Amino acid sequence: MLKIYNSLTRQKQQFVPIEPGRVRMYVCGVTVYDFCHLGHARFLLVFDMVTRWLRASDYQVTYVRNITDIDDKIIRRAAENNETIRELTDRFVAHLDEDAAALGLLAPDHQPRATDYIGDMVSMITTLERNGYAYVAANRDVCYSVRKFAGYGKLSGKSIEDLRAGERVDVMEGKHDPLDFVLWKQSKDIDPVEARWSSPWGAGRPGWHIECSAMSSKLLGNHFDIHGGGADLQFPHHENEIAQSEGAHAGAFVNVWMHNGFVRVDDEKMSKSLGNFFTIREVLAQYDAEVVRFFILRAHYRSPINYSDVHLDDARQALSRLYICLKAVPATSETGTSGPLSIDWNSPHAQRFRAAMDDDFNTPEAIAVLFDLAAEINRGGAAELAQVLRALGATLALLQRDPQVFLQATPVTVDGLSAQGIEAQIAARAAAKKSRDFVESDRIRDTLKAVGVLLEDTPQGTTWRRA
Repeated sequence: MLKIYNSLTRQKQQFVPIEPGRVRMYVCGVTVYDFCHLGHARFLLVFDMVTRWLRASDYQVTYVRNITDIDDKIIRRAAENNETIRELTDRFVAHLDEDAAALGLLAPDHQPRATDYIGDMVSMITTLERNGYAYVAANRDVCYSVRKFAGYGKLSGKSIEDLRAGERVDVMEGKHDPLDFVLWKQSKDIDPVEARWSSPWGAGRPGWHIECSAMSSKLLGNHFDIHGGGADLQFPHHENEIAQSEGAHAGAFVNVWMHNGFVRVDDEKMSKSLGNFFTIREVLAQYDAEVVRFFILRAHYRSPINYSDVHLDDARQALSRLYICLKAVPATSETGTSGPLSIDWNSPHAQRFRAAMDDDFNTPEAIAVLFDLAAEINRGGAAELAQVLRALGATLALLQRDPQVFLQATPVTVDGLSAQGIEAQIAARAAAKKSRDFVESDRIRDTLKAVGVLLEDTPQGTTWRRA
């Protein structure tokens, strides 16, 4: 039975969908004014993994991932580029789609653009005003009155007093409380015409938070199963979504809140000012997309992840070991790469894999099962085990390419020695040990050590790593 860590309750709990057999999931997407970066890659891949596993678990999933195509950054960037907002956002939506395809992501069932749902946002703000949660400030912006909503702070786990003392809040003239946030921004004379929409409060545009409340409600209903996004969105964005949606609909909004961890670069927060800011395109120019996926999934989705060339190189080496294992087993109609592979979930490896994934999507433990399978294949070369390895890997969108194609596309070398060459040396050492030629066995071990390859003999076989 699937258990998911719920940020709202701060504990793992058994997942029970609102409608049996069906999951409705909304994930906060990208603000489209620049190329997607590594932080985007992580949430994109994490919720792609979640979607794939839910579907592998026989749920019918409706996956919505929105696009924010109007905000201050977009307006400024379009003006700097001397282009329209639509020209800017169309271009970066196309780049987002290209990056998603390059990463091998499933397309979401819906990818709504905020500007297509302005009417729904106006309608929700009108309801909030009627319900006593919204008011018009002195500067004619429409704001949400946080103190009117009794449950404010339940996602972040902080009281309103704590939030006022230590969290990020906007101070705006005319607000009733510094924590109150904008639902509708009154247009200014300098705002471009294409950033203005009519409303009962005058021409303007929506605040950021109301966008997701309106789009999720329109596409998934007022109450749905899972809402996801990066940990940085938990407060204030997701906290404000709860206040808006529950204030408007007088009922539960989302059952399970999921948040993925941050990406750090060489143990520092990724930042343009630090010069350690990498776009998805820059990373994919250096590393194969499947290696990037493997690198991200090898860490638990809630844990912070540290990006560096060393870690990507290690991920490439580890993934290559799995492909080398598959390359050694002659392909059959069952182990070939065409078509989906069936999984016998009663088999021991599949049971362990399912148990890991059902434990809050524990991909590190699930990937460990793949390596245990590879060790068994290396000992016996069983084609049926190779089928299991491929089939389980498929649930994570791994190991579906021809091994030779992958190994040629992503060569791994240590001091000029390829991964295939290292494995060949390990096989030669095993043969020498079997024939009791321990001098030759030691020579191979010492030769590999001299070039930075350390061998480790285990009951399951010999593994290697960089020194």
